[in-house]
Amino acid sequence: MIVIGELINGTRKPIAAAIASRDVEYITSLACQQEAAGASYVDVNAGTGGDKEIDDLEWLVSIVQEVISVPLSLDSPNPRALQRALDIYKGPTPIINSITAEPDRIEALLPLVVSSGSSVIALCLSEKGMPSDAEDRINVGSGLVGQLIGAGIAADRIFIDPVVVPLGTDHRAGGWVLDAIAGIHAAFPECHLTGGLSNVSYGLPQRALLNRIFVAMAIAHGLDSAIIDPMDKAMMATAVAAEALAGRDEWCMNYLQAHRDGRLEI
Repeated sequence: MIVIGELINGTRKPIAAAIASRDVEYITSLACQQEAAGASYVDVNAGTGGDKEIDDLEWLVSIVQEVISVPLSLDSPNPRALQRALDIYKGPTPIINSITAEPDRIEALLPLVVSSGSSVIALCLSEKGMPSDAEDRINVGSGLVGQLIGAGIAADRIFIDPVVVPLGTDHRAGGWVLDAIAGIHAAFPECHLTGGLSNVSYGLPQRALLNRIFVAMAIAHGLDSAIIDPMDKAMMATAVAAEALAGRDEWCMNYLQAHRDGRLEI
């Protein structure tokens, strides 16, 4: 599975403090730990706003790219911040996180994706707001894929995010996301499916249990990427096992290697 390490996010208080104080050691150590734990990408999100976000994201990119070999996920809704980050970025092909079907967002960010050759996370969000059900997610996601491919972006550079919302707000929320993953995967098998899956458990007890089960179910429906904490050993082991059970691990080689490496011991 393509794991996008989620921990360097300025909406988290320790990260916000480290960004404000320019604590290089704290941020770079967290980046290295995520790579060592198996992250395919490391997300960098300044979590600030306006012109400050431009400087903060540039600083994050400048220090993190020096200590890891995996590419970055450049996470911002601000086109100017993303452009500055891309200007200094020198690692493997990054992901721009994220674009939506909202006309203003498409107009502002699509040229950056095209000109940079980056991959892109595309959220199933339109000008109407949050998607209501599985069908809504599939329709918005399909429209986004069409626009992105029409602009010359290869399908395998597109990561569709069906937008995970808390199960506690509607008992159907998890099922809608799973059905959307299956529908989008069937229609666009070359695209990736990703998302912040831990949102599903927000406000409920034993969140880790719900998150692990949801990841396994999502993988069975076609998910091949997730924005998660790669240092959560139980989550990572669950993903390896789920991919093997879903038939996406030929001869169970990844599962066996994870066993030899001790990554299944939780």
